Amino acid sequence: MHKSMQLFTSIIICLAVSSITACSDNSSVVPDVEIQEIELTPEREGHSVARMWNEVLLASIRNDFARPTVHARNLFHISSAMYDAWSAYATTATPYLFGKTLGDFQCTAASFDKPVDSLLKREEAISYASYRLIQHRFASAPGVVNILKSADELMASLGYEISVEEVDYSTGSAAALGNYIANCYINYGLQDGSNEENDYVNTYYQSANRPLPLGSGKFGNPTLFDPNRWQPLSIDNFVDQAGNPIATTPEFLSPEWGQVAAFALSENDKTTYNRSGFDYQVYHDPGQPPMLGGNLSDEYKWGFALVAIWSGQLNEDDGVMIDISPASLGNIESLPTNFEDYRAFYNLSDGGDTSRGYSVNPATSLPYQEQLVPRGDYGRVLAEFWADGPDSETPPGHWFVLLNTVNDHPELVKRFAGQGDTLGALEWDIKTYFTMGGTMHDSAVAAWGIKGWYDYIRPVSAIRGMADSGQSSDPSLPSYDVNGLPLVQGSIELVTSGDPLAGANNENVDKIKIYAWRGPDYIQPDSETGKAGVDWILAGNWWPYQRPSFVTPPFAGYVSGHSTYSRAAAEIMTAMTGDAYFPGGMSSFEVKANEFLVFEEGPSVDMVLQWATYRDASDQCSLSRIWGGIHPPADDITGRLIGEKIGVSGFEQAQAYFSGSIMQ
Repeated sequence: MHKSMQLFTSIIICLAVSSITACSDNSSVVPDVEIQEIELTPEREGHSVARMWNEVLLASIRNDFARPTVHARNLFHISSAMYDAWSAYATTATPYLFGKTLGDFQCTAASFDKPVDSLLKREEAISYASYRLIQHRFASAPGVVNILKSADELMASLGYEISVEEVDYSTGSAAALGNYIANCYINYGLQDGSNEENDYVNTYYQSANRPLPLGSGKFGNPTLFDPNRWQPLSIDNFVDQAGNPIATTPEFLSPEWGQVAAFALSENDKTTYNRSGFDYQVYHDPGQPPMLGGNLSDEYKWGFALVAIWSGQLNEDDGVMIDISPASLGNIESLPTNFEDYRAFYNLSDGGDTSRGYSVNPATSLPYQEQLVPRGDYGRVLAEFWADGPDSETPPGHWFVLLNTVNDHPELVKRFAGQGDTLGALEWDIKTYFTMGGTMHDSAVAAWGIKGWYDYIRPVSAIRGMADSGQSSDPSLPSYDVNGLPLVQGSIELVTSGDPLAGANNENVDKIKIYAWRGPDYIQPDSETGKAGVDWILAGNWWPYQRPSFVTPPFAGYVSGHSTYSRAAAEIMTAMTGDAYFPGGMSSFEVKANEFLVFEEGPSVDMVLQWATYRDASDQCSLSRIWGGIHPPADDITGRLIGEKIGVSGFEQAQAYFSGSIMQ
């Protein structure tokens, strides 16, 4: 029996010969029982071993490069390895890889003796499987020293020797079983289509556009060839969302990820396209996004104009106050399914969507309390809260953090799908991590398969590109071009003579100007305010509300990964808990004035981000990417709709494994 060192204490319990019955200290001992001292494990008090390893995994992701596809896969494979180590001792649940064949890969399994009380064995197997996989997957991470230190320390605190590397579990060794399962996942991962063996590099994809240079003094978009295709960005001192310096012009991340073996995505969900000799696998194909010059050209121009206009709402001094409580936000009735219907869903001039709010909190039967804050503060806080960086666990990891928060809530009753017996901490964590992990991985496979094939442009490229062409609203006005930005009074206008932006020699007259966030050049690090603020700027100088060393993620926009991940996760959490609402009818995150924002000073007031339901949190995440200048509506809604499908199928697939009814 392993010593639990400082983490656990010992208790006396009653162990029946044929079953296990916990007794209090003053219980009478009936005949035919054996008194035995065992450790008080995390299953019986505090966090489970699975939770401990999940925290190490999330910390590992924060110490690695910000690659959401790669880390969605890591979250799934390590959660699945923990599930396999747990289910290997089960009589009903079916393992995912252990003893199974997935595609062309087989992980054989042999029989072994299973104790009546398998809890300690399960914890040991889970720990060795997690440790070995984390050790392998993060060997090249920039923070590998910290990652390995955390993993080693957890193994030591649990009383496990990291020198045990045997894989022969026929003797009943749980450590060997964990090592064996980890080896199966390591080998499986080297042939699952991810190209892990070559550090996930692209094999076929080529950008249609030359890079857009960004920085002080670099105006417009002179290198845009195709306004409907993704454009790389060239930024001096480029830093990824995890805070790691990377190449000045990073390549498209994972455009071929649709090839990666999925969890619950099926052949019926898949369409195959070919470009330049490569088959792009597209799951839940949403069809072509609005294209400039195509049938939906007006929707293209409207969508990117909305991003520019919402950028002008990031000013806490404009006097616009909004209620950000569930009394006003959330409870969206339905999502539009046609691009032409998006205009009725989003509020172009004021921001936000068709939220209806809720009359009462169902857990308390009391109304949600109104919370009025400046709209400019709210938009900036959302953009940064959901951006997941720096020091980020990436979007799929962010939803694991939210899941852990829910799991810790005292009002959560851990009945899977809200039915049946209350589960112990270990079984609950194992099942929820496996379900969430598989669904986040499928979200990455689907979203990035779509990104790679449709290769859609981002707002910073589109807005600057259209501005270079001119305005598309009135042929009788100067600078008319059918592919230019639409004019919107008070938001997108022409520069006229005498305008402060006209220039010393009127060189900017008839160019396009936007009322927007002014960009990082206006933030003086040593100033008292530390804010760029909002004002009229030349459209060729438009920036997303992001760090100047990052600007926009290095991959295509359509569909939004944040929207896909978040809606899928919301569906999963709704299904797993059996309740659309967070425990207690609301979850929240406190934001302190002038302490939270990183891109600039702020917010100007304290506020509390609040969500009544999991879907409300997901919808808020989606809007944050528009206020942050990362996605237009076309990227957002399609991602939400696809995420909903993925969440439903992921939950059904996980349930089939738990019940032993899965067909392989």
